[in-house]
Amino acid sequence: MVTLIDNSALKPRHPEKANRPDSVVLRKPDWIRVKAPGSPIYKETQQIVRENNLVTVCEEAGCPNIGECWSKKHATFMIMGEICTRACAFCNVRTGLPGPLDVGEPQRVAEAVQKLGLEHVVITSVDRDDLADGGAQHFADVILAIRARNPRTTIEILTPDFLRKEGALEIVVAARPDVFNHNLETVPSKYLKVRPGARYFHSIRLLQKVKELDPTMFTKSGIMVGLGEERNEVLQLMDDLRSADVDFLTIGQYLQPTKKHYPLQRFVTPDEFKSYERIAYAKRFLLVSASPLTRSSYHAGEDFARLRAARLAAMGRSG
Repeated sequence: MVTLIDNSALKPRHPEKANRPDSVVLRKPDWIRVKAPGSPIYKETQQIVRENNLVTVCEEAGCPNIGECWSKKHATFMIMGEICTRACAFCNVRTGLPGPLDVGEPQRVAEAVQKLGLEHVVITSVDRDDLADGGAQHFADVILAIRARNPRTTIEILTPDFLRKEGALEIVVAARPDVFNHNLETVPSKYLKVRPGARYFHSIRLLQKVKELDPTMFTKSGIMVGLGEERNEVLQLMDDLRSADVDFLTIGQYLQPTKKHYPLQRFVTPDEFKSYERIAYAKRFLLVSASPLTRSSYHAGEDFARLRAARLAAMGRSG
């Protein structure tokens, strides 16, 4: 008799971080505190996610807003598995070699969107550098499946950078999501240590190219603060995004997932977030969300309605 032992549960979540020295995780200030999840609607959302065998970034990234969002039946689906080919120093998503794509996933996501009754859905993914198109066609398949089953639901996608994946962006844009989001995550001086697998100006160019391919598509990007960035670097990043005609900017507080992750340098105060918001609006972003608990998909449905209204107002002024 042969006994098979599954060692997958014993594998570290972040093998590339295992030998890093521990860093002190700073105590959260009062303005960061959130209520623990557990409402009946939260549990119903959780059950729908489980029944459809889906992954959410809410859980995988340890989002602090999961209690609030899931209690409103708002969940951000993370497609193409739960293992990422990148090893960003800030991220809590598991790192490693992913398995093959699940061809049934697009339909299951569409079914979950229908069960949750979502008017607006956010779809994100792990990085899939192992795939020839970086997962672009899978993104398109998910968008099309949601449209077929939920024609009134607006769709926002948060994509990887498709670095060195020629033609991938065109596939995703051709599927016509309502919002194309790609996060810069941090200022360029921090990329080598915080986001080593990415290239800052490639990400800027990706967002710019979305507008070239479809000028009507809303574009969005977000960063974390508290990583040691300087204020003037954040302001320059805003200018870089506006040069790419990005519509919507999100700025939130970096929260260090574990002692092995990139060390949090400081907690940015609510007043500083308000200052960033005022400056960003002065730089003519259509919409800005800047607060300690802001995340890419936080209040995404409400923000999409505000984004459309802001564009109409701007068109009225220019007309």
